[in-house]
Amino acid sequence: MAASNDNVTFREMITQGRFYYGAEVVTTRGFASAGPPNELVTFGEQLLNDPRIGWISITDNPGGNPMLPPDWLGRTLPGDRSRIVLHLTCKDLNRNGLESAAWKYASEGFNNVLAMTGDYPTAGFSGTASPVFDLDSVGLIAMLRAMNQGLQARDPRGRMVTLPRTNFFIGCVVSPFKRHERELMPQYLKLLRKIHCGAHYVITQLGYDMRKFHEVKLLLSHYGLDVPIVGYVYLLNKVVAEMFHRGDIPGCVVSDKLLALARKYGGGPDKGRSFFRELAAKQLAVFKGLGLTAGYIGGPSKARTFFEIIDQAESYGENDWPDFAREIQFPRDNEFYLFEQDPQTGLGDPNRINRGYLESLEKPPRSKHVTLGYRLSRRVHDKFFTPENGYFNVLKRVYQRWDNKPGLLSKAVRCLERISKFIGYGCRDCGDCSLPDCAYICPNAWCAKAMRNGPCGGSNDGECELGDKECIWARAYERLKYYHESQRMLQRPVVYYNAELKETSAWANTFLGRDHHAEESKATEETGDTAHGD
Repeated sequence: MAASNDNVTFREMITQGRFYYGAEVVTTRGFASAGPPNELVTFGEQLLNDPRIGWISITDNPGGNPMLPPDWLGRTLPGDRSRIVLHLTCKDLNRNGLESAAWKYASEGFNNVLAMTGDYPTAGFSGTASPVFDLDSVGLIAMLRAMNQGLQARDPRGRMVTLPRTNFFIGCVVSPFKRHERELMPQYLKLLRKIHCGAHYVITQLGYDMRKFHEVKLLLSHYGLDVPIVGYVYLLNKVVAEMFHRGDIPGCVVSDKLLALARKYGGGPDKGRSFFRELAAKQLAVFKGLGLTAGYIGGPSKARTFFEIIDQAESYGENDWPDFAREIQFPRDNEFYLFEQDPQTGLGDPNRINRGYLESLEKPPRSKHVTLGYRLSRRVHDKFFTPENGYFNVLKRVYQRWDNKPGLLSKAVRCLERISKFIGYGCRDCGDCSLPDCAYICPNAWCAKAMRNGPCGGSNDGECELGDKECIWARAYERLKYYHESQRMLQRPVVYYNAELKETSAWANTFLGRDHHAEESKATEETGDTAHGD
């Protein structure tokens, strides 16, 4: 039977080892008038009042659309806020706005936060909104952890003070449903980085391949990480399956085989209602059998639909799930898996890493992305921009003199910097350069979200979720793998862009210790901090 939610907080549900069910609630666009509770509030109350639902999770402008904020619904619902999870995304707020939102959540008793980068905006008043993405999910998680530890800040007099500690229970998301190695491995490496930065539990993105859900569990076990995993189930219908198959919703995957079934059953007398609910219930049964912490259900718009799916999942026998796990495997053609398949279970074998992948690490294949320009960039950086190299100290002294007394030569070099970096990389003159962090692909120029700490979850077949370019992190992975560096590509402190440096010399800022590279070096020297250990 499903565990009861009586007097149990979400944190306890996720950490105590019993299986619980959660429900996703999507807010609406439009005004919520005072007076009698509207349908959304009634919906939330029905879910929280039913013993089958452990917690509800409230979304933050999903799909890049403007909606009522999650904390509005959370405040409106009566009862215990320890069973409510609020999503917090980076697309609409800069780091100050995110910190303000976090203080607001903490002051109102909302300690359960799911930290995400968020979808690229797709709508807005009189046109599409400009995205923010001042932080990404990694930076947001690290900020929430810093708030838990007592954030260090300056008061109005300029004195450093320690702010009150928060008590956030921080969640993160991973997208294992990537088709190619160049997409999937950066997702896994970024997950490890999120956990290192402070994530307490993991929720999977939605997909319909039990082998990939299981692989997340195998990955964390391989790295010795005992972190709770929540499996996400989305109740399909024919229309939604078509949308996911086309890639209309970033990170949501439906394969050709599953789409064919969705069309077949969706054209039946009940429009596929029985088939889709059975599929969701079987997924939940597999999650429970695999030892995941919980099952998280999204898609239904009525509370009774959640209850019916859970009841159906609970009706299965304890030994039914292995058959369901074999049945619910809808990969795309040539799908990459990190772990070899166990022929007995059809899932991943914890003792066998993908043989072809291991061989490719020893002898990396050629890649069109390992260009002459990339090779030259590596050499120039090693010679002139690496602190351990003697040329660095020489240029540091030159830039110190120019900083004290600029002249025609310094202005000429600054002009050379702008022109050469624009021609070579499409440089946007941000002043806090992440070229060496991203395998010499400018994130401001070539990434819609300017991701400096690893990929978002929205790519599809190696393409950006906007469909207009290749994902820079897929390209970076191939470049770094060629030099046997792919496994360590995210093993470094979190990159925070300093907007104060915009349209200043990135070369000067590097040599004079003003950019994030200086902060990284300081953090590494003081704590030995990297993204995660091997």
